Amino acid sequence: MRFLCIYKPGNDDSDRPPTQQEMDSMGKLIDDMLKAGVLLSFEGCTSSKHGARVSVDHGKFSVTDGPFPETKELIAGFCLMQVKSKAEAVEWTKRFLAVVGEGQSEIRLLRDEPQS
Repeated sequence: MRFLCIYKPGNDDSDRPPTQQEMDSMGKLIDDMLKAGVLLSFEGCTSSKHGARVSVDHGKFSVTDGPFPETKELIAGFCLMQVKSKAEAVEWTKRFLAVVGEGQSEIRLLRDEPQS
């Protein structure tokens, strides 16, 4: 089962470079996930001031440049993992949140294409 874990920080300081301790802690978690064979991909995002939102309503597009004030809804990064169950995805996500310290993660099961 593949799960997408979407991280939303407790505050919008995603432009702040990580401390050495934060990098070491995250590096250990990534290493543990690689050794367990569950980590497929991961990335962090810069703050919303570097982004844009594109919407469409009845065929009319609108673009809003960042930054966006709703910081509780901003995505700061993601992890794509392959695990045996949602419970396992939850456990890895708990470990991730223990490293980052603040925020929340949404875990979503990805649809697998039927095998032909």
